Amino acid sequence: MFTGIVEEVGRVVSKAELADAVRLQIRGPVVTSDASPGDSIAVNGVCLTVVDVLPDGEFTTDVMAETLSRSALRDVDHRPEVNLERALTLGGRLGGHLVQGHVDGTGQVVARTPSEHWEVVRIALPAGLARYVVEKGSIAVDGVSLTVSAVGTHPVGQDWFEVSLIPTTLGQTTLSRVPVGGRVNVEVDVTAKYVERLLAAK
Repeated sequence: MFTGIVEEVGRVVSKAELADAVRLQIRGPVVTSDASPGDSIAVNGVCLTVVDVLPDGEFTTDVMAETLSRSALRDVDHRPEVNLERALTLGGRLGGHLVQGHVDGTGQVVARTPSEHWEVVRIALPAGLARYVVEKGSIAVDGVSLTVSAVGTHPVGQDWFEVSLIPTTLGQTTLSRVPVGGRVNVEVDVTAKYVERLLAAK
């Protein structure tokens, strides 16, 4: 479990192709400072397991083919910088919201509107997720806990949501560098999915 509060921006320094997966080597001196093999680290919001901890603040992790197909980690060749967060410890501060690291799908940035103190980013939602996203609710985008500032549907039927990024978020995460057209990992608030499931059972 994570909180969506990014600890550092790391960098994928190498990618090795395996039979049905890839092995990423990632530089992240903060998250590796107390890491051990088997620990969980969120990489752009995807919960991954540490395989080895290497010198110079680097670690390796394996990403299954299914995870690559369902997440924006398949774009690391073009966007090697990644948001990193260690798993939440009992007694730790929950600064964002409860994030599982189980990405629901990839959204696409369709507009960026800068202003003097923040930037509004509009993201097209993957099919079937709009019902879980509400204005003023929580959502994780590339592992960053954010508040939904608006929701809507494009005239052609594409659902979208907007988030307002403050200077701290722009400066300390990768979200300032995702271009229009770029893909991002989206994880909706798990509470909504549990409520839907419980109501359906009745």
